[in-house]
Amino acid sequence: MQELKHLGKQSPYKYSDPDAAVLEHVPNPFHDPAQNTSNVSGTVHIEASEFTSLCPITGQPDFATIVIDYVPRERLVESKSLKLYLGMFRQSGEFHESCVNRIANDLIQLLDPETMRVEGKFTPRGGIAIWPLAEYRRKLK
Repeated sequence: MQELKHLGKQSPYKYSDPDAAVLEHVPNPFHDPAQNTSNVSGTVHIEASEFTSLCPITGQPDFATIVIDYVPRERLVESKSLKLYLGMFRQSGEFHESCVNRIANDLIQLLDPETMRVEGKFTPRGGIAIWPLAEYRRKLK
């Protein structure tokens, strides 16, 4: 198996400037014929309930659960690297929609999935809940 940079190691937590370079992937066992003798397909559902970012105008904190659903191909996102990546938004000033779009684009670039859906379930502020959703479907070649 490839050498993972973060799993099982003390990684410095950085809470600003989200950087997709921290994201890592692992092989998808559903895609490996040696591990998947029954030709089972799979999906991945991830909920990160401690997501925070800052409003770029007021600097007030925004809290959300980020929900990621995808149909993988050869790669799965490594969970600790995802945790570190999402933590980098904590002091980053971005609107809700921008955060969700960036997360989706960075994961699509890393994983090349069949489909990807990223939703930000942001806690209401001022009585308004905003839940942006980014969806991707791989184009047939």
